[in-house]
Amino acid sequence: MSYFIVKEDKSAGYTGFVDATNKWGLPGIICPACKTTWSGCAKTYPSVDLTPVATLADFEKTRAEPAEEYERLCELVRPLLPPGAQLEPGAAFGPLVGKAQGRFGQFVSNYSCLLLVRREALEKLQAESLRGLKGCRTELRFRQRNSPELLELEILPMGRAHPDCLPPDRQPPCPRCGYQDLSLPEELILDAATPPSHLDLFRLEDFPTVIVCTERFVGACKRLGLDGVTFQPLPAK
Repeated sequence: MSYFIVKEDKSAGYTGFVDATNKWGLPGIICPACKTTWSGCAKTYPSVDLTPVATLADFEKTRAEPAEEYERLCELVRPLLPPGAQLEPGAAFGPLVGKAQGRFGQFVSNYSCLLLVRREALEKLQAESLRGLKGCRTELRFRQRNSPELLELEILPMGRAHPDCLPPDRQPPCPRCGYQDLSLPEELILDAATPPSHLDLFRLEDFPTVIVCTERFVGACKRLGLDGVTFQPLPAK
């Protein structure tokens, strides 16, 4: 199986832009073990509805919290997660809320961690029997008529980078909060033992801003003429 990184196609000429965030989120963490205050931005679960949580206001404001409070909030969310989801500081939930304007392709990827798709394009892909594609409703306000219905793809973190593309002197993740000071390698290599067998679209666990797809996904997009993104080959070993 061959794998590819999904990226925005900036040469396509589309003017569409989305300025939005997910409705709820975990706070950042102030870790007493590694002394780091941090928050991620890419582990996002738009299908997760937090309205059953009694203390919903705890998930509506961006901030950092002591480790004990962060861990308490994680336990409130954990029963609502889809299988395979992972939590980290800053993990986001619920529909994408914000503004959108311009001319959009079939896929929209203004940010590396976000991938939106028109409803009709998703339905075509699902008819191709691609595995694990889940589109979630958004709450985007368009400043134009005849606006598209854009869905956010829920992309689970599954695969990992191969150790050969990482610094040999890297420190292990913090055992308390999971923080690891790693930059995205210039020559990224996928660990071939880690991709999921049941998904054609996934994120890397250790670099979740990287969205990866299978050759099956690429082939379906090309057959259907879906635009807005490009596919960069990702070596695996």
